[in-house]
Amino acid sequence: MDTARIAALLEPFLEPPLAESQLDQISIYIDLLLRWNARINLTAIRQEEEIVTRHFGESFFLARHLFPASLKPCHPDPERAEGERPMQQLNHSGGAAGVPARPPSTGNWPLATGNCPPRVLDIGSGAGFPALPLKIWAPSIHLTLLESNHKKAVFLREVARALTLTNINVITGRAEATRPGPDFPPADVVTLRAVEHFETILPQAVTFLAPKGTLALLITTPQIPQVLTLTKLRWHPQISVPKSRSRVLLLGYRP
Repeated sequence: MDTARIAALLEPFLEPPLAESQLDQISIYIDLLLRWNARINLTAIRQEEEIVTRHFGESFFLARHLFPASLKPCHPDPERAEGERPMQQLNHSGGAAGVPARPPSTGNWPLATGNCPPRVLDIGSGAGFPALPLKIWAPSIHLTLLESNHKKAVFLREVARALTLTNINVITGRAEATRPGPDFPPADVVTLRAVEHFETILPQAVTFLAPKGTLALLITTPQIPQVLTLTKLRWHPQISVPKSRSRVLLLGYRP
Protein backbone atom coordinates (compact mmCIF):
# COMPACT_ATOMS: atom_id res chain seq x y z
CA MET A 1 0.00 0.00 0.00
CA ASP A 2 1.25 3.48 -0.85
CA THR A 3 2.95 5.05 2.17
CA ALA A 4 1.61 8.54 1.43
CA ARG A 5 -1.94 7.18 1.60
CA ILE A 6 -1.14 5.34 4.85
CA ALA A 7 0.16 8.59 6.35
CA ALA A 8 -3.00 10.46 5.32
CA LEU A 9 -5.29 7.81 6.82
CA LEU A 10 -3.35 7.81 10.09
CA GLU A 11 -3.30 11.59 10.46
CA PRO A 12 -6.39 11.79 12.77
CA PHE A 13 -4.79 9.32 15.18
CA LEU A 14 -1.25 10.67 15.43
CA GLU A 15 0.82 13.64 16.43
CA PRO A 16 3.56 13.89 15.30
CA PRO A 17 3.33 11.83 12.07
CA LEU A 18 5.32 8.66 11.53
CA ALA A 19 8.71 8.52 9.84
CA GLU A 20 8.99 7.14 6.33
CA SER A 21 10.71 4.01 7.64
CA GLN A 22 7.76 3.33 9.96
CA LEU A 23 5.31 3.81 7.09
CA ASP A 24 7.33 1.28 5.07
CA GLN A 25 6.98 -1.21 7.94
CA ILE A 26 3.21 -0.70 7.98
CA SER A 27 3.02 -1.30 4.21
CA ILE A 28 4.94 -4.59 4.57
CA TYR A 29 2.74 -5.57 7.53
CA ILE A 30 -0.46 -4.96 5.51
CA ASP A 31 0.82 -7.10 2.62
CA LEU A 32 1.61 -9.96 5.02
CA LEU A 33 -1.72 -9.61 6.79
CA LEU A 34 -3.70 -9.81 3.56
CA ARG A 35 -1.74 -12.84 2.31
CA TRP A 36 -2.04 -14.75 5.58
CA ASN A 37 -5.67 -13.75 6.02
CA ALA A 38 -6.50 -15.72 2.88
CA ARG A 39 -5.36 -18.88 4.72
CA ILE A 40 -6.24 -18.26 8.36
CA ASN A 41 -8.80 -15.95 9.92
CA LEU A 42 -6.72 -13.08 11.28
CA THR A 43 -9.20 -10.24 10.77
CA ALA A 44 -12.70 -9.79 9.37
CA ILE A 45 -11.60 -6.48 7.84
CA ARG A 46 -10.45 -7.07 4.26
CA GLN A 47 -10.12 -3.57 2.79
CA GLU A 48 -6.65 -2.03 3.04
CA GLU A 49 -7.81 1.46 4.02
CA GLU A 50 -10.10 0.12 6.74
CA ILE A 51 -7.23 -2.03 8.06
CA VAL A 52 -5.15 1.16 8.38
CA THR A 53 -7.81 3.15 10.22
CA ARG A 54 -9.37 0.41 12.37
CA HIS A 55 -6.28 -1.59 13.29
CA PHE A 56 -3.23 0.61 12.86
CA GLY A 57 -4.97 3.91 13.67
CA GLU A 58 -6.39 2.65 16.95
CA SER A 59 -3.12 0.97 17.90
CA PHE A 60 -0.98 4.06 17.22
CA PHE A 61 -3.51 6.20 19.10
CA LEU A 62 -2.80 4.01 22.12
CA ALA A 63 0.95 4.14 21.44
CA ARG A 64 1.17 7.92 21.49
CA HIS A 65 -0.67 8.09 24.82
CA LEU A 66 1.49 5.41 26.42
CA PHE A 67 4.84 6.52 25.00
CA PRO A 68 4.45 10.12 23.83
CA ALA A 69 8.18 10.86 23.89
CA SER A 70 9.29 7.54 22.39
CA LEU A 71 10.71 6.63 25.80
CA LYS A 72 13.14 9.57 25.91
CA PRO A 73 13.34 10.16 28.82
CA CYS A 74 12.00 7.02 30.45
CA HIS A 75 11.21 8.89 33.65
CA PRO A 76 8.59 11.65 33.80
CA ASP A 77 9.70 15.13 32.84
CA PRO A 78 9.52 17.17 36.10
CA GLU A 79 8.43 20.32 34.25
CA ARG A 80 5.61 18.45 32.52
CA ALA A 81 4.64 16.52 35.63
CA GLU A 82 4.21 19.72 37.65
CA GLY A 83 1.11 20.66 35.65
CA GLU A 84 -0.45 17.21 35.54
CA ARG A 85 -3.56 16.29 37.44
CA PRO A 86 -3.69 13.06 39.45
CA MET A 87 -5.61 10.08 38.16
CA GLN A 88 -9.17 9.74 39.40
CA GLN A 89 -11.50 6.83 39.89
CA LEU A 90 -14.09 6.47 37.13
CA ASN A 91 -17.74 6.59 38.06
CA HIS A 92 -20.23 4.20 36.48
CA SER A 93 -21.21 6.63 33.74
CA GLY A 94 -17.73 6.18 32.30
CA GLY A 95 -16.24 9.55 33.23
CA ALA A 96 -14.08 10.41 36.20
CA ALA A 97 -16.04 11.37 39.28
CA GLY A 98 -16.81 15.10 39.15
CA VAL A 99 -14.95 15.84 35.91
CA PRO A 100 -15.83 15.52 32.22
CA ALA A 101 -14.15 12.88 30.08
CA ARG A 102 -11.10 14.42 28.41
CA PRO A 103 -7.70 13.28 27.18
CA PRO A 104 -5.11 13.01 29.96
CA SER A 105 -1.75 14.72 29.85
CA THR A 106 0.63 12.95 27.51
CA GLY A 107 3.51 12.97 29.99
CA ASN A 108 5.39 9.72 30.53
CA TRP A 109 3.24 8.81 33.54
CA PRO A 110 2.85 5.12 32.52
CA LEU A 111 6.55 4.60 33.14
CA ALA A 112 6.27 5.14 36.90
CA THR A 113 7.97 1.80 37.55
CA GLY A 114 11.23 3.37 36.38
CA ASN A 115 12.12 0.42 34.16
CA CYS A 116 13.90 1.44 30.99
CA PRO A 117 13.03 0.00 28.59
CA PRO A 118 9.61 -0.93 30.00
CA ARG A 119 8.20 -4.43 29.71
CA VAL A 120 4.99 -4.55 27.68
CA LEU A 121 2.66 -7.57 27.61
CA ASP A 122 -0.13 -7.89 25.05
CA ILE A 123 -2.75 -10.54 25.84
CA GLY A 124 -4.66 -12.25 23.03
CA SER A 125 -2.51 -10.68 20.32
CA GLY A 126 -4.35 -12.17 17.33
CA ALA A 127 -3.17 -10.35 14.21
CA GLY A 128 -0.78 -8.23 16.28
CA PHE A 129 -2.86 -5.20 17.26
CA PRO A 130 -2.07 -3.12 19.21
CA ALA A 131 1.20 -4.86 20.17
CA LEU A 132 3.24 -4.66 16.96
CA PRO A 133 2.32 -1.04 16.17
CA LEU A 134 3.43 -0.23 19.75
CA LYS A 135 6.80 -1.74 18.83
CA ILE A 136 6.96 0.21 15.57
CA TRP A 137 6.20 3.40 17.50
CA ALA A 138 8.58 2.72 20.42
CA PRO A 139 11.23 0.23 19.19
CA SER A 140 13.09 0.05 22.52
CA ILE A 141 10.28 -1.55 24.54
CA HIS A 142 10.60 -5.17 25.62
CA LEU A 143 7.48 -6.73 24.07
CA THR A 144 5.80 -10.03 24.89
CA LEU A 145 2.82 -11.24 22.86
CA LEU A 146 0.61 -13.93 24.40
CA GLU A 147 -1.50 -15.77 21.80
CA SER A 148 -3.22 -19.13 22.29
CA ASN A 149 -3.69 -19.92 18.58
CA HIS A 150 -0.58 -21.61 17.17
CA LYS A 151 -1.08 -20.40 13.58
CA LYS A 152 -1.60 -16.81 14.70
CA ALA A 153 1.54 -17.05 16.84
CA VAL A 154 3.48 -18.19 13.76
CA PHE A 155 2.11 -15.18 11.87
CA LEU A 156 3.22 -12.82 14.63
CA ARG A 157 6.75 -14.20 14.51
CA GLU A 158 6.79 -13.83 10.72
CA VAL A 159 5.74 -10.17 10.94
CA ALA A 160 8.40 -9.47 13.57
CA ARG A 161 11.03 -11.09 11.33
CA ALA A 162 9.89 -9.26 8.19
CA LEU A 163 9.89 -5.90 9.94
CA THR A 164 13.26 -6.65 11.64
CA LEU A 165 11.75 -5.98 15.06
CA THR A 166 13.92 -7.10 17.97
CA ASN A 167 13.42 -7.74 21.68
CA ILE A 168 10.11 -9.51 21.03
CA ASN A 169 8.88 -12.73 22.61
CA VAL A 170 5.84 -14.52 21.16
CA ILE A 171 4.37 -17.04 23.59
CA THR A 172 1.84 -19.61 22.43
CA GLY A 173 -0.45 -20.06 25.39
CA ARG A 174 -3.48 -18.83 27.31
CA ALA A 175 -3.42 -16.13 29.94
CA GLU A 176 -5.35 -18.34 32.35
CA ALA A 177 -2.60 -20.95 32.22
CA THR A 178 0.27 -18.46 32.60
CA ARG A 179 1.62 -17.05 35.84
CA PRO A 180 4.18 -14.32 36.54
CA GLY A 181 7.52 -15.73 37.67
CA PRO A 182 11.27 -15.69 37.01
CA ASP A 183 10.74 -16.62 33.36
CA PHE A 184 7.69 -14.38 32.99
CA PRO A 185 8.28 -11.19 35.02
CA PRO A 186 5.46 -8.72 35.73
CA ALA A 187 4.88 -6.12 33.02
CA ASP A 188 5.04 -2.34 33.27
CA VAL A 189 2.27 -2.13 30.68
CA VAL A 190 -0.40 -4.73 29.87
CA THR A 191 -2.61 -4.20 26.80
CA LEU A 192 -5.95 -5.73 25.85
CA ARG A 193 -7.99 -5.24 22.69
CA ALA A 194 -10.93 -7.23 21.33
CA VAL A 195 -10.24 -10.38 23.34
CA GLU A 196 -12.72 -13.19 23.86
CA HIS A 197 -14.09 -13.87 27.35
CA PHE A 198 -13.29 -10.33 28.46
CA GLU A 199 -14.79 -10.88 31.90
CA THR A 200 -12.33 -13.74 32.52
CA ILE A 201 -9.22 -12.21 30.97
CA LEU A 202 -9.50 -8.76 32.57
CA PRO A 203 -8.85 -9.84 36.20
CA GLN A 204 -6.07 -12.12 34.93
CA ALA A 205 -4.46 -9.18 33.11
CA VAL A 206 -4.21 -7.26 36.38
CA THR A 207 -2.18 -10.08 37.94
CA PHE A 208 0.52 -9.54 35.30
CA LEU A 209 1.02 -5.88 36.28
CA ALA A 210 4.10 -4.74 38.13
CA PRO A 211 3.58 -2.34 41.05
CA LYS A 212 2.59 1.03 39.57
CA GLY A 213 2.11 -0.75 36.21
CA THR A 214 -0.39 0.43 33.60
CA LEU A 215 -3.34 -1.47 32.13
CA ALA A 216 -4.32 -0.15 28.69
CA LEU A 217 -7.71 -1.16 27.30
CA LEU A 218 -9.16 -0.50 23.85
CA ILE A 219 -12.84 -1.23 24.45
CA THR A 220 -16.35 0.06 23.81
CA THR A 221 -18.21 2.46 26.09
CA PRO A 222 -20.74 -0.19 27.28
CA GLN A 223 -17.84 -2.27 28.64
CA ILE A 224 -16.70 0.42 31.09
CA PRO A 225 -19.05 -0.58 33.98
CA GLN A 226 -17.72 -4.14 33.65
CA VAL A 227 -14.15 -2.82 33.93
CA LEU A 228 -15.04 -1.03 37.16
CA THR A 229 -16.65 -4.16 38.60
CA LEU A 230 -13.79 -6.49 37.73
CA THR A 231 -10.78 -4.34 38.67
CA LYS A 232 -9.58 -2.20 41.57
CA LEU A 233 -7.24 0.00 39.58
CA ARG A 234 -7.30 3.78 39.36
CA TRP A 235 -8.27 5.24 35.99
CA HIS A 236 -7.77 8.25 33.81
CA PRO A 237 -10.90 9.65 32.18
CA GLN A 238 -11.83 7.71 29.07
CA ILE A 239 -10.43 8.94 25.75
CA SER A 240 -12.59 8.64 22.65
CA VAL A 241 -10.88 6.93 19.71
CA PRO A 242 -10.97 9.10 16.57
CA LYS A 243 -13.32 8.04 13.77
CA SER A 244 -15.38 5.89 16.16
CA ARG A 245 -18.69 6.42 17.95
CA SER A 246 -18.17 3.98 20.81
CA ARG A 247 -14.51 2.92 20.92
CA VAL A 248 -12.52 4.31 23.84
CA LEU A 249 -9.04 4.09 25.30
CA LEU A 250 -8.98 3.46 29.03
CA LEU A 251 -5.73 3.76 30.97
CA GLY A 252 -5.49 2.62 34.57
CA TYR A 253 -2.71 1.91 37.01
CA ARG A 254 -1.98 -0.24 40.01
CA PRO A 255 -1.27 2.06 43.00
